[in-house]
Amino acid sequence: MPAARVLIDGPSELVFDYAIPEGMMAKPGCRVTVPLRNKPATGTILDITEEIPSKFTLRPIDSLIDPNPLITEKLLELGKWMAQYYGSPMEVIMRSLLPESVRQESNSQKTQKFVQLVAKPDEEAFNKLSKRAPRQHLILTLLEASGGKLSLKDLGGGSASASIKALVKIKAVEVIEEAVRRDPDDGEEFIEDSPLKLNEGQAIAMEQVIEQINTPQKPMLMHGVTGSGKTEVYLQAAQHCINAGKSVLILLPEISLTPQTVQRFKSRFASTQDQVAVLHSHLSQGEKFDEWHRIREGKARIVIGARSAVFAPLTNLGIIIVDEEHENSYKQDSNPRYHGRDLAVLRAHLEKCAILLGSATPSLESFHNTQKGKYQLLKLDQRADGQSLPIIRVIDMRIEGKKHKSAPSILSDPLRGHMEKKLADGEQVILFLNRRGFARSMQCPECGHVCECRHCAMPLTYHRAEERLICHMCGHQAITPRRCPECGDDAIRFQGYGTEQVESIIQKVFPQARIARIDTDTMRRKNALRDTLRAFHQRKIDIIIGTQMIAKGLHFPNVTLVGVLNADLGLHVPDFRAGERTFQLLTQVAGRAGRGELEGEVIIQTFTPHSPSIQFARHHDFNGYAHQELDFRKQFGYPPYTNFALIGTRSTHERRAEFTLENLHKRLKAELPAGITIGEPLPAALTKAHGQFRFQLMLLGISPRALSGHIQKILKQTPPPEDVTVIFDMDAISF
Repeated sequence: MPAARVLIDGPSELVFDYAIPEGMMAKPGCRVTVPLRNKPATGTILDITEEIPSKFTLRPIDSLIDPNPLITEKLLELGKWMAQYYGSPMEVIMRSLLPESVRQESNSQKTQKFVQLVAKPDEEAFNKLSKRAPRQHLILTLLEASGGKLSLKDLGGGSASASIKALVKIKAVEVIEEAVRRDPDDGEEFIEDSPLKLNEGQAIAMEQVIEQINTPQKPMLMHGVTGSGKTEVYLQAAQHCINAGKSVLILLPEISLTPQTVQRFKSRFASTQDQVAVLHSHLSQGEKFDEWHRIREGKARIVIGARSAVFAPLTNLGIIIVDEEHENSYKQDSNPRYHGRDLAVLRAHLEKCAILLGSATPSLESFHNTQKGKYQLLKLDQRADGQSLPIIRVIDMRIEGKKHKSAPSILSDPLRGHMEKKLADGEQVILFLNRRGFARSMQCPECGHVCECRHCAMPLTYHRAEERLICHMCGHQAITPRRCPECGDDAIRFQGYGTEQVESIIQKVFPQARIARIDTDTMRRKNALRDTLRAFHQRKIDIIIGTQMIAKGLHFPNVTLVGVLNADLGLHVPDFRAGERTFQLLTQVAGRAGRGELEGEVIIQTFTPHSPSIQFARHHDFNGYAHQELDFRKQFGYPPYTNFALIGTRSTHERRAEFTLENLHKRLKAELPAGITIGEPLPAALTKAHGQFRFQLMLLGISPRALSGHIQKILKQTPPPEDVTVIFDMDAISF
C-alpha cells in the first residue's frame, strides 16, 4: 500500500505519513482529511512513496477534499528545483506554493442571502398590499426596479424578515444563498481606455515581444529610460496573450506600485476586468482565498502581484512580466530564500512561455546576460511623450554648510528656492529621503553615549508622533530620556533626521502647501497608500515626502521637481552592491519628474558629489555606470562573474554562534571543490539583532549548482547545537 507525506494545516504545520486506501486517486498537491490524535484534520499531500517500511503501521487517509491537485505539475517541478537549489525542505516550499489563506480550514467561500422575485401578484392584489402591507409592497417594488434580485442586507436585513417571510409564503419571492466575491477593489470604478499609439522604439520592442510570445526562445530584458512607456508595452503584450486565449502574470517589487498598475490594467480591460486578479500581502485572508481560487478556476487570466505571485496557479501562460526587475525586494529574506525574478525566468522555461524583464536601471546580472547572449536586449531610449529627461543638479552639502557657518540644513538654498517657484506655478513636488522617523538617534555630547536597542546592535530612532525611541529592526520601544542614561547630563540631543522631521520643517517653511508623508508609519491603514496616491494625482496634495515607496514606477504628470535630501544614506555601507543600489535609486526617483507636458528638474543633496554612482546618475548614463562597475566586479571576482552564497549563524550565546561558524568553515575548506573561493568567518555587519549575535561566512563559485551542493552536503554532515540557528542563503543580495 503506498503512503503519502501530508503537511497538516495550522500554525504548527506538522508533517506526517499516512497510508493511501485502495482505490483512492491521491496525488501530490491534493487536499485531504486525515486522523490526527482523536480528531480529523486537513492537510496537503507533499509527496507519495510506493512502499511503506514494514516496521511502521500507518493510519489511512480519511478522504480526498478535492480529487484534483491544487498545485499544477509545473509548479511542483518548480518547487522541487527550489528545494534542491536553495536547500529548503519541501514542506517549507509547499507553504509558498499553497498560501496560508488557501490551506486554512477556517477559510471558505463567502456566501450572502438574496431575495429573488418569483411572481409578482396581479395588479389588484398588488394595489391592496400598498394599504394592507406597505412594507411588502415596497419590497416587491424595489425588486422589480432592480431586475428581480436584491441582497437581504439591501432590503433592511432582519428588520424586513417578517415581510419577506410573508412574501415567501404566497410564493411571490424566494430567498436564495449565493457565493459572493471578496473584491480588493470593491467600490472602485474603472473607466475603459484604449491602447495608445506606440512610438518607433515601443513598436520595435512590441514586435520582438509578440515574436517571443508566439515562439519563446530566450528571456527578454527591456531597458527603457524612466517614462519611456514600458507599461504600455506590457498592456499591449497582455492584450495579445488574452486574444490568443493565454494567461498573463505581472510581478511587481513593491506593493506601493500595485494600485497604479492595477488601475492601468483594469481600465484597459474594463469590459472584462473580472479577468484581473491581485495577489499581495495587504489583502485580507478572505480576499486572498477568493483571488487564488479565481485564478485556479481560470476566471482570472491576468494576475498582478508581488514576488509570491510567481506561484499563482495560472495555466496556459503566454507571458510573465517582471517590472523593475533590479529590485532587491524580489529576494525573500526568510526560508525559502528564493529570488522572485530568477524563479520567474525558470517558470517561463518550464511553462514554455515568454518572459519580459523591464527596468530603467537593470541589475548588472541581467545586463551581463544580454552581453553574453543569454537574454535578448530591447531598448527604449526616449520618453514616450517626447519630453527630455529631467535636468539633474548636484548640491555639495559641504559647501552649503560653510555658507551658513553651521551644520547644513535639511533643505539647501537651491532646493528651497526651486520649491517656492514650483509651488507658486501650481506644480507638484516630491521629496525623497530613505529614512523614516523624526531623528535617527539620540546622543549625549558630553560622554558620547548613544541610546541603542537592548536587543540589536543599532541606535534607536526617535518617532515624535509616538514620543518613543523605536528600533527599526525588532520593534523594541523605549521612553525618550530627558537626561543621558550614562552621565546624567541634560544636554542629550537628537542626531540626524527622517521623513517625520522633514514633514515638520516643510510645514513651517511652506505653511500654505498641502503636504502628505508616505512611509510605513503613515501607510498602515488598508488602502491608505492608494487613497494618498489618488489625492496626489488629483492635485489635492502639493508636496509628497516619502521613502523608497515613492521612488519607482509611479506616474504623476504634474510633478516637475524631485528633491533627494540625502543621497549618501546607502552609499557607504560594507556591501559591494552599495554603489549599484544608490545609482538605481537615484535614477528611479529622478524619473518621477517631468513625466507630463512640463519639463522636470531634480536636485540631489550629497556630501560625496564625486561618487561614480551620483555622477553617472546625474547624466542618466546607465551604460557608462554598468561598464565601469562590471570592470570592477570582474577584477575582484564578484557576481555576475561568479555566484555568491552566504552562511550565517545566530544565537543568544555569542561564542557558540562564532564557534559553530568556525567549525563549518573548517569542514567546508577541507573538502573545497575547484572553482569555489571561501572567505573567513566574521561578525555580520549588524552584529546583533533580535537578541541574537550574528556571524557570517561568504563563498564564491563559478558553478552555482556545485557551490550550493557543496554547502548543503557539509550542512547535513554538521548539525548545529540546539541553541544555534544556521542560515544558508544562495545568491544572497544582503549582508
